[in-house]
Amino acid sequence: MFTLAEVASLNDIQPTYRILKPWWDVFMDYLAVVMLMVAIFAGTMQLTKDQVVCLPVLPAPVNSKAHAMPGNADVTTNIPKMESATDQDQDGRLTNEISFGASVVTPDIPLRATYPHADSTVPNQEAKKEKKDPTGRKTNLDFQQYVFINQMCYHLALPWYSKYFPYLALIHTIILMVSSNFWFKYPKTCSKVEHFVSILGKCFESPWTTKALSETACEDSEENKQRITGAQTLPKHVSTSSDEGSPSASTPMINKTGFKFSAEKPVIEVPSMTILDKKDGEQAKALFEKVRKFRAHVEDSDLIYKLYVVQTVIKTAKFIFILCYTANFVNAISFEHVCKPKVEHLTGYEVFECTHNMAYMLKKLLISYISIICVYGFICLYTLFWLFRIPLKEYSFEKVREESSFSDIPDVKNDFAFLLHMVDQYDQLYSKRFGVFLSEVSENKLREISLNHEWTFEKLRQHVSRNAQDKQELHLFMLSGVPDAVFDLTDLDVLKLELIPEAKLPAKISQMTNLQELHLCHCPAKVEQTAFSFLRDHLRCLHVKFTDVAEIPAWVYLLKNLRELYLIGNLNSENNKMIGLESLRELRHLKILHVKSNLTKVPSNITDVAPHLTKLVIHNDGTKLLVLNSLKKMMNVAELELQNCELERIPHAIFSLSNLQELDLKSNNIRTIEEIISFQHLKRLTCLKLWHNKIVTIPPSITHVKNLESLYFSNNKLESLPVAVFSLQKLRCLDVSYNNISMIPIEIGLLQNLQHLHITGNKVDVLPKQLFKCVKLRTLNLGQNCITSLPEKIGQLSQLTQLELKGNCLDRLPAQLGQCRLLKKSGLVVEDHLFDTLPLEVKEALNQDINIPFANGI
Repeated sequence: MFTLAEVASLNDIQPTYRILKPWWDVFMDYLAVVMLMVAIFAGTMQLTKDQVVCLPVLPAPVNSKAHAMPGNADVTTNIPKMESATDQDQDGRLTNEISFGASVVTPDIPLRATYPHADSTVPNQEAKKEKKDPTGRKTNLDFQQYVFINQMCYHLALPWYSKYFPYLALIHTIILMVSSNFWFKYPKTCSKVEHFVSILGKCFESPWTTKALSETACEDSEENKQRITGAQTLPKHVSTSSDEGSPSASTPMINKTGFKFSAEKPVIEVPSMTILDKKDGEQAKALFEKVRKFRAHVEDSDLIYKLYVVQTVIKTAKFIFILCYTANFVNAISFEHVCKPKVEHLTGYEVFECTHNMAYMLKKLLISYISIICVYGFICLYTLFWLFRIPLKEYSFEKVREESSFSDIPDVKNDFAFLLHMVDQYDQLYSKRFGVFLSEVSENKLREISLNHEWTFEKLRQHVSRNAQDKQELHLFMLSGVPDAVFDLTDLDVLKLELIPEAKLPAKISQMTNLQELHLCHCPAKVEQTAFSFLRDHLRCLHVKFTDVAEIPAWVYLLKNLRELYLIGNLNSENNKMIGLESLRELRHLKILHVKSNLTKVPSNITDVAPHLTKLVIHNDGTKLLVLNSLKKMMNVAELELQNCELERIPHAIFSLSNLQELDLKSNNIRTIEEIISFQHLKRLTCLKLWHNKIVTIPPSITHVKNLESLYFSNNKLESLPVAVFSLQKLRCLDVSYNNISMIPIEIGLLQNLQHLHITGNKVDVLPKQLFKCVKLRTLNLGQNCITSLPEKIGQLSQLTQLELKGNCLDRLPAQLGQCRLLKKSGLVVEDHLFDTLPLEVKEALNQDINIPFANGI
C-alpha cells in the first residue's frame, strides 16, 4: 500500500519552477490534492469497514390467526419443545440446531418476546424465557450461511460504482496530476524550462539589472531634470523606493556632458551601484551571451506551448468524461438492495434483502468529488480561454520599452514568448528585468562601464608609441568599445581601432586636436554629430579595412577635408556593384586613394575624384583587371600603382596620363614592353617600376624616355642590359636584381648621376672599371653573384655608404676600401672572414661609427 506522500510526489515540482505556475495551475494542484485525499479516505473506509448485511425474504405465514391477533404471536405445539431444549442447554449452537430442525417443519412460525399462555406457576422460568427467547421471524440459517450470503450479495447486489469509486477517483486524480505537470517532466521541454528558470533567476538577481533600471528611473524622473537645472526642491510625485533603484540625493546624474551632482549634498565617493565589481561585470556579460543563445534556441520551436495546450485539453476532456459518467451513478448508491444469488439449494431461500453500511458515506463523498471536479473543470475551461484569447506565441516588451530607456528590446516569439507570458502571471517584474538582458543598448552600457573601469588613462598612456613617422600612435585591438579615457590623450596623432565592432566616437574626440590619422580595421565605428563635425574638418588620413563594403561607415564619404583614403576589403564590382563608392565625389580634397581589393575593372565611381586625385594605388590580390578605360579621366594623377592585377601588357590608358610621374606595375604577368616607346609622351615620368614580372628583354626604345630617374626591373628574366639604358643621363637609381644578367656593359660609366645600383642575385663575374667612374654612387649591391675580385678602384667611390658583397667568390678585400670615407661597417655586407683580411687601420676606420659612441660614453 503506497503512502499519501508517495502519491503527492507525482504533483511535486522544483521550487524554482513555481514562477511558471499561474494561479489556475496552483489552484488546480490544490484541488487535485483534495481529490486525492477524498479518494484515499474513501478507499481506506472501504477496505476497513465496507460490508453488506443480508436477511432472507420469508414467505407470508399460513396461519390466519396471526393476522387476527395483532400484537400477539401464535405459538404452535413445537414451541415447548424448543423451550425445553433451550432450558436444558444454554449453548447457542445447540439452540441453533434445534431451531434449524424446527424450521424444516414450520419455517414461518411467528415468535413473541413473552409467552402469556405458559405456566404461570413458575415465575423464574418465565422471566428466564423472556431473556432467552428470540424475537422477530425465525430464519433457521446458521452463521456460515449468513457469511456466504453476505459475500455473494456484496458482489451481486451492489452496483459496481459503489465498490470501485475510491479506486476510480484515485486513478483519475493521478492522471490529472500527471497531466498538470507533464510539461515540466517531458525531456524535450524539461531542459528548456530548466535553462529558462536558471537564466531568469540570475537575471532577476544580477546587480546589473538593478543598475540599469535605476539609471532608467534617473533619466525619466522629474527629480533628475530638476537636479540638472539646479533646482533645490523635490517633486512630490517622484518615487523614493529603493526597490526599483530610484536616485537618491547623493546619486550622480548623467547627461550628455558627463556627471553632475546634486548641489544639496556633495558626493565624494561614487555609489557602488554606479560601478560594478569586475566579477559582477563578467557575470553580467556571460548572462547576455546565455540569453542570446537561449533565445536563438527556444524561438525556433513552439513545443512547450503545444504541450501545455495538449495537457490542458486532456484535463478538460477528462473532466467532461468524469462528470458525464459519475452523475449517472449518484442515485445508484443506495442503503438497501435486493439480492437473488440463486443459492436456494444451499440456504432454502431465493431472495435476500441487504443493507450497505457505507452507502451514505460514499454518496456524500461522491457528491463532494463531483463538486470538486466541477470546479476543476471550470478552471480548465478558463485556462483554454486564456490560451486562445491572445496569441501566446508572441510577446511584446512595448510596456517595458515605454517605461525604460531601452527602446531596442526586441519582441520574442514561440516558446520564448509563451514562457514569458507564464512568468507574467506570477510577477511581471521578472519579465521586465529579463528584458534588460535582451537589449543591445543595455549590453553596450555594460561593456562601456566595464571597459572604462579596466582601461584607465594611465594604462592607455603606457600603450602609446612612436611610429615610423615619429608620430604618437595608439593601437586598440579586440575591445568591446572605445574607452572614454582615449579622448583625453589630446596629443595623440594616430588612432588605430581594430576588431572593435561596437566602436563609438563621442563628442569628446574634439579634444584631440592633434589627431589627423584614423585606422578602422573591421570596425564600423559610429560617430555623434559633434564628433563628425570635428573629423570632417581635422581628419587628413583614414584607413578602412573591411570584409564587406557595407561595413564602411557612411560618414566616411562625407569627410570633405580628407587627404588620404585607404580601402582594404571586398569591392568586387560584379557582386557588390561598388555600393557606397558613388559618394566619393564628396571627397573634394582627396589626394591619395589606395584600394586593395579584387576588382575586375577600375570603377567609374573612382573617377569622381579624378580632378584632384594625385595618387591612385590598386592592389588586386591576383584578380585580373580587365577594364582600365576610366584611367584616362585621371589627368592629374602623378603616381599610379597597379599591383598584382594579372596584367600581360602595359595598359594603353596609362599613356594618356600626361602628369604621371611614377608608374608601378609590380607583380603582374608582363612579358614584353614594346609599348614603352609611348612613354616618351609622358614628359614628367621619372620613375618606372616593372619589377616582379616576366620581362625577358628591355627594348632599345627606352632611350626615348629621357626623363627617367629611377628604373626597376628586379625579379624578371633579363639576360642582358641594352646599351640604350645607359643613355638615360638622368638615371639615379637602377635596380636589375634577381635576373640572369652575366655582364655589366662598359657603357655604365656614362651614368654620371647614378647613385643607387642593385645587381644582387645575378651571374656577374667581372666588374668593369668604367663602373667606378660613377663617382656619385652611394649604394652598390653586388651580392650573390660570381665576382672573384673587387678592383682597387673601389676607392674612387668616395660617397659610397652601402656596399653588399656577400655571396660571391672573393678571397680578400682591397685596402682601398678605407678611402670610402662615408662607408662604415654597418653599411658593408660581407662575410666575417673577408672583413678580417682588411688592414687594421681600415677596420678601425670602418668601426669608427661603433667605437665613437663608446668612447664618448667613457
